[in-house]
Amino acid sequence: MVAASSPSSTPKPPPTPLPTTAVDDLDDDIDVRALVDAESGPSNLADLVARNAVERPEEPALIQPGEDRRVLTWSELDGQVSALAAGLVRHGVRAGHRLAFRGPTSIPYVVGYLSALRAGVVVVPLAVRAGTELSARWLAESGARLLLGVADMPTGSEIETLPLTAAGIAELADPGAAPVVSPPDRESLAVLLYTAGTAEEPRPVMLSHRALLAGIDETGPGRPDADSVIGLALPLSGAYGLAAILGSWIGAGCRLVVSDERADLARLAADESITHLPLTPPLIFRLLQRATHAGTDLRAMLASVVAVVSAGARLPWPLTREFSEQTGLRLEQAYGLTETARGVSSTLGAELLGPGHVGRALPGVEIRIGDGTDDEPGEIAVRGEMLFSGYWPDGAGGPDPDGWWRTGDLGYLRGEDLFVLDRARDLISISGFTIYPAEVEQVIGELEGVTAVAVIGAPAGRAGQRMVAFVSGTASPDEVLDYCRGRLAAFKRPSEVRSVDQLPRTVTGLIRRGALRRLLAAERADG
Repeated sequence: MVAASSPSSTPKPPPTPLPTTAVDDLDDDIDVRALVDAESGPSNLADLVARNAVERPEEPALIQPGEDRRVLTWSELDGQVSALAAGLVRHGVRAGHRLAFRGPTSIPYVVGYLSALRAGVVVVPLAVRAGTELSARWLAESGARLLLGVADMPTGSEIETLPLTAAGIAELADPGAAPVVSPPDRESLAVLLYTAGTAEEPRPVMLSHRALLAGIDETGPGRPDADSVIGLALPLSGAYGLAAILGSWIGAGCRLVVSDERADLARLAADESITHLPLTPPLIFRLLQRATHAGTDLRAMLASVVAVVSAGARLPWPLTREFSEQTGLRLEQAYGLTETARGVSSTLGAELLGPGHVGRALPGVEIRIGDGTDDEPGEIAVRGEMLFSGYWPDGAGGPDPDGWWRTGDLGYLRGEDLFVLDRARDLISISGFTIYPAEVEQVIGELEGVTAVAVIGAPAGRAGQRMVAFVSGTASPDEVLDYCRGRLAAFKRPSEVRSVDQLPRTVTGLIRRGALRRLLAAERADG
């Protein structure tokens, strides 16, 4: 199949990254704004903060609602970023050192993140949902020198911990110091971001400044501009929030309203006149459920919203329909992985084509199916500057010499439109037939009383595998089986349905099919 790409010029394969650039090797008299060169472009997201501070100094940049409502203008944000970058250097944190973050989405988190980038420090975001043992292991693996976190989240590690609060940031900052110059190497390491780990152990992904800056000035239908207001209730421990949303906000130079996942999203949108609302399927489900229970008129509450984009997990088609019916808004879908930073494709500006459709390649991104020679579904490969530099610490598993990286997802292209079918490792083989679990999950998910579903394959002798469906909600196993009989071919129906209170999920909320497979394997071993 012919590769699909955006209308922009064909991207070059990402170069091999340099590990770090030492701040001590740079001239202390250079102004950070001078690094935002009109010809070569920025080398660091923090450079764009400086640019926005020059172009719109008194415009609000960050808003944190609540009883202690906080607002930072772009000038104030740039000043705090500079002061904290200098404070990190004074504290002994240098370019190339790792700085871990663990806490809810907040203004201090955003300021800390941008300050670390400005100082050339490598950010290691730790998921709030990750337990003490896992967080401590990630800290040790990354070699982090310092942790900025909230006081009630112990990590089990002896690493120095400073509070990730407004007061903690102010205490660490050094506002009287000379400006810290952002290392001008776009290929230097910026972030170590852990994968979701749906089937395997999470892996630390190496994202360079080049990957974070890819598509930063992207414009087009539904995308933010300087007058937009973006609502961010996503964790900053994932690529969706950290790379895609923060990148869009800084690139557009607009307002960002930060909250956490517990926020009343409808009220937040109404109170702050939010125009762009990035969500995940679990957040969309919760938004609809809360509105139903409270009798909220979502059309009225979301009247200011012009774009809602779902990413981070597969979007069930029934959820898409229900959202549009209740809000009158079109629900967009974006596709990406931790390894692709800002993402691969989006339905913004394209026709919605039903289940599995994730839109067209973002500018500067190329998509290929398999080796590009036939029209059958195959593994999705991507190429572009948004790609990671490999897995920590040695860069293993990164793009090939031609710049292509295989995602592990199966899909197909219909013209320029990409459809994602499933993860390659999750395919089920029954009596010679190949089954995509997501297709079966899509059908079961339409049954009233089903709140979540996961379908996996288990060994079954000569037949190869049998299909087991794990379902949470009020629907009984018999109801699920009866529903499947009228909607799926015999070989696509699960042979067993198990009711569970909840499905195992990753720290980012994705269902862990691998954990369910291990559960069945343990049962076979015991039986």
